[in-house]
This record gives sequence, structure tokens and C-alpha cells, in this order.
Amino acid sequence: MKLKVAFVSSEVVPFSKTGGLADVAGALPIELRKLGVEIIVFTPFYKSIEEGDFLYARIDMGDNLKISVGGREIDYRLYASLLRGDRVTIYFIDAPEYFHRKEFYTQDDDEAERFVFFQKALIDVLQRMQWKGDIIHINDWQTSLIPYYLKTIYAWDKLFENTKTVFTIHNIGYQGTFPAEKLPVTEILPEHFYPTGPAEFYGKINFMKLGILFSDKINTVSETYAKEILTPAFSGGLDGVLKQREKDLSGILNGVDYSQWSPQKDTLIPVNYSSQKIARKVENKKALASETGLKFSENTPVMAIISRLVSQKGFDLFLDLFDFFIEADAQLVVLGSGDEKYESFFRKLAFYSEGNIKVHIGYNNKLAHLIEAGADIFLMPSLYEPCGLNQIYSLKYGTVPVVRKTGGLADTVKDWDETPDEKGNGFVFGKFDSREFANAIERALNYYKDKRIWKKIQRNGMREDFSWRKSAKKYLELYNKALGK
Repeated sequence: MKLKVAFVSSEVVPFSKTGGLADVAGALPIELRKLGVEIIVFTPFYKSIEEGDFLYARIDMGDNLKISVGGREIDYRLYASLLRGDRVTIYFIDAPEYFHRKEFYTQDDDEAERFVFFQKALIDVLQRMQWKGDIIHINDWQTSLIPYYLKTIYAWDKLFENTKTVFTIHNIGYQGTFPAEKLPVTEILPEHFYPTGPAEFYGKINFMKLGILFSDKINTVSETYAKEILTPAFSGGLDGVLKQREKDLSGILNGVDYSQWSPQKDTLIPVNYSSQKIARKVENKKALASETGLKFSENTPVMAIISRLVSQKGFDLFLDLFDFFIEADAQLVVLGSGDEKYESFFRKLAFYSEGNIKVHIGYNNKLAHLIEAGADIFLMPSLYEPCGLNQIYSLKYGTVPVVRKTGGLADTVKDWDETPDEKGNGFVFGKFDSREFANAIERALNYYKDKRIWKKIQRNGMREDFSWRKSAKKYLELYNKALGK
């Protein structure tokens, strides 16, 4: 019999996205279906989906579609579509009061209620469908109460008696913590909220903590990050809780969608190329110079950043390197937005660079593809990085990454100087220190001058396989472990 899985996520590409969670939710279910899994996906019906260019249909689930949240009855509707035209059905839970807002996630006073509603509505839909499945796969704090609910307030329903839960932590920095006075609307049992209790975290309610304690299996999005979050430095205070579940915790590296991110197939770049035809990459470098206003020079390396400009991504390291980037025998392209202090730093850097540094504040998907194809070196010195995608894209595009040894960066980038038999695919530094970061960049710039070695590094990266199929097989194994198989 086919394994039956319900995959639940607060964002799913192409319908909604703020980060890597959406990419996972939009790609992993498709690969799991190809492996024979019978899978359905659930996500909120945001205002932007209603206003976007998407095809979907309303599903008749009968009358009285209501969910009680904090004593209030909230009406909802159900819509459905297909993931990228594939045979994976995605269901949208629609409640305009909660999800027709400007942003997917808010600082509004009812943020807890919004996702309590979503999770209870998900269970209600499965009950109405009489879905007797094997696995409910939940993702991050917005869905992490589902295992708790199934084992407490919905424990009476035999429909779920053999259903197991798998909880993927994409970023433990966001845990879903709320004031204690929100306890009644969450329907968390009072006996579970006391100092050091299952739901309590420094006097607040912690959704993710309950997900960790009540899920059958837990994983995160790289093997190294799974080890890091067991330590105080990376756990956001949950290392003790995770150690209680260490035997059920694992890491599965995210895959990437090579149909969208491959220089051989990319429809958003001027010239396609491969590891065997890497000389064509320079044509994209010319196009990047033209697009950004850089002066084109084939032998001048172009460094690149595509990122949210926030402390997690390591941008504090740049603040001490103003003169280093001004004086470097290289150009720099920056695409991103975030904290004002980092945006201001890069604007100032561009102003004093005499045209060698170009900064685009915001996000532009087409420009992101052109940067990956046209740049020579990609900078990603993250403070912590659960998985990371841009370093994986960069490897495939022959844009050599310079990264810090943390999380998924450590699992995907192998330092040229520390990897035997010329198997390295990038440059790695360990300590979160500006000087160490600069030294790693300098090593990359020096090797760039040796075209034989540089092409070897590029080709090593381009031949790596971080496809979703490999990751999906590991998730299938995790599901079977959850089921005791």
C-alpha cells in the first residue's frame, strides 16, 4: 500500500514565500509523489493568493465550516489547486479575518489565534475527508501544535490513532512564543503550562517546544544544524528540550530545484552553459556588468551577495571591512534588503567605490539568476545557517562560494585548501571574525588568478548533486522510521 502523507506548511512556492520553507514545501511533495507517496499539501489562503495569477477551485465540504478559537466561531472555506501542474493537490484554508492581510506573518495581537485556527482547521478538514493517513508532516512553529492537539484535545478521534507526526525545524530562531494570557485561545491544557512545563518557556507559551516534545520524529534541514541546535549557542534556549528527544532528531539537507536553478536550463540568463562549456559563463558576466553598471573586465573577479541583510546572515562581519572592500582588486554586486544599518553600509560602500561596487536594495528574481550566472565568487558568511540555498545555487553556476563553517554551509562547501585530491569546491572559514572572513576572500581572489585551478574548483561545484530526489528518499526513510518500519 502507498504511504499516505499530509504535508502542512505556512508557505508554499509558488503561492506564498518569505524564505526557504516555501521552497521546500513546493518541491519536496512533488518528489515524494514520484517515489510513490500519496501526498496532499495544506497551507493558508492568503490575500496575495486570491489577488495573484493562480488557478484554484472551491471544494464543497458541506455546511457549517466553523472553528472555535478562544470561544469565537470562525467560518472558513476550502480551495484546491495543483503544485506546478503536477498531480499533487494543495488545499488552501481560507478565513479572510485571519489571512487576508498585507503580510503572511504579522506583529498583530492575534498572531497566536491565526495559526491556532489554521491548525485546528487542518484537523477539521482531515476529519471531514475521513483521511486515515500514515504521516502528518509539519513545518516550523506555525504548525507545531498539531502533534500536541492529536495527543490531547483530539485524542478521542480513532481516525488518527495510527497516524504519526514528523516535525521539520527550518529555523529554530523563530519559535512562536506568546504571552501567557493567550493560553485560553491556544487550547493548551493548563496542566501543561507551569515553570519548565511542556508549553512554558521563560513565562511564555512556546509553540515550537510543544512540537518538539509531542512529535514522533523531528528533523532539521542539514546534518550539521541538527548537531548545532543541541548546543546553547544555536538552540535559542531549546537545547535541553532537544536533548530529551535526541534519539528522534536527525538532519536532512534541503534539496534544490535544478529545473529552476541550473545554468544549462535557466531561461532567465542570456547564455546557458555547463561544466563542459564553462567558457560561456563570461557572456553572463558581460550582461551582469551591463545590467548593474559595472565596468566589464574579464579578468577582474566579481563578488556577489544575494541575501536578506540581517545579522543571521553574517553582515556584522562586513562592518569592519569597509577599507578591505574598497581596496580589493575585485568588484562587488549586492542584492537584498533588511536592517537599515546594513543597507546604509552597502550604500556608503558603493558611494566610495568609484563604480566597483553596485547595490540593489530589494529583491529581483531575474537579477538574482543573472548574478548567480555572471559573478565569479559568492559571499555567504552566516552567523548560523540551517541549510542555505544560495551557496548550492552558486556551486551549480560555477560561482565559487566563500562561506563560514556552520549548518548547511558546512555540509555543502568543501574548502579547496583543506580537501585532498583537489576535490574542494569553495573556501571556508571557521571563527565568526572579520579578519578570518577577509582571509578566506583573499584566498579565493588569489586562486582566481590561476585559471587552471579556478576552473577545477568551479567544475567540482558544478558536478555536485543536491537535487530534491536525494533528500526525498531520506524523508521517505524518516517516515518509515516514524511508523516503526
